[in-house]
Amino acid sequence: MTDVRDQFRPPNHPNDHFILTTVVGSYPKPKWLNRARDLYEGALDADVTFDEGNWEEAKADASRLITQEHERAGLDVVVDGEMRRNEMVEYFAHRITGYEFNGPVKVWGHNYFDKPSVVSEVAYDEQWLVDEFEFVDAAAERPVKVPITGPYTLANWSFNEHYDTEEDLSYALAELVNLEVEKLVEAGARYIQIDEPALATTPDDHAIVGECLELIAKNIPDDVRIGLHVCYGDYSRIYPEILDYPIDEFDVELCNGDYEQLDVFTEHEFTKDLALGVVDAHVAEVEPVSQIKENVKRGFEVVPPERLTVSPDCGLKLLPREVAYGKMENMVAATREVEAELDAGDVDLGAPARADD
Repeated sequence: MTDVRDQFRPPNHPNDHFILTTVVGSYPKPKWLNRARDLYEGALDADVTFDEGNWEEAKADASRLITQEHERAGLDVVVDGEMRRNEMVEYFAHRITGYEFNGPVKVWGHNYFDKPSVVSEVAYDEQWLVDEFEFVDAAAERPVKVPITGPYTLANWSFNEHYDTEEDLSYALAELVNLEVEKLVEAGARYIQIDEPALATTPDDHAIVGECLELIAKNIPDDVRIGLHVCYGDYSRIYPEILDYPIDEFDVELCNGDYEQLDVFTEHEFTKDLALGVVDAHVAEVEPVSQIKENVKRGFEVVPPERLTVSPDCGLKLLPREVAYGKMENMVAATREVEAELDAGDVDLGAPARADD
């Protein structure tokens, strides 16, 4: 596992210790990109010709801009903020044979989700993310992570009108995700993040997610890092079961809950790498470096520094862009300061805490 992680260490890293910094995925889109989308979709009454070529160029410009913004913040592993994507299920459903859309569904408050239906056997019809990865990888000077919505969430957040059970649909989708992951690996991707927000809200199905991950991870080379992001829910319902998953890293949202659930991961020895949210994706204020440093150190209660990754709690797309950038910049600064303190022996690590000690 350490060898998989070391490939993401920058060659000019300033400290002996290395705590990997990254982001979960989504990031605020530039305002001009949203206007470009409206022009392309005809939502604006403007005497402007904005065709598909213009729209593709706008997305490419935004992808390059945000990738460079992530690098400017100092992140070790970057993404492009998912500039080409709209919503984490809808984007993939549009590219999978067997799905259809029948209009938006109200999910909470005044928020609507274009929830798709599975009306026939799902099939892999076109590549989903390979072009996106290749573009970002060419634009970036640092390693690139690829977030991809997992099969269980793709199934759980859709209407199943074809398969006998949601479990059957999940396994069918897992085979498709495996095909995409294999193509990403062939294209050079070495860090894949499977997003399964539905997992911790439907705890009885953790075995289904485990089987799906086994299908996804089959034939994936050992030098490819596989992470699982579960951004909210009751983690006690899925831990320690997730330790059996074929993943390198488990990514959790704990900052928003003031780390109240951190003890869950000390009840049994945590044998994976921990990706810990250290800034709150739901609060439109930039946390000071001093506060983020304390959050980073909370991770040492579960894993040693060489197995800790730090990131925001979740995607940052709902925040003002300047706030999102400030969080990333301070997160990196805090992490580098903690590494320097570790080098100097100023951090008392001890052994990771165990609730039954």
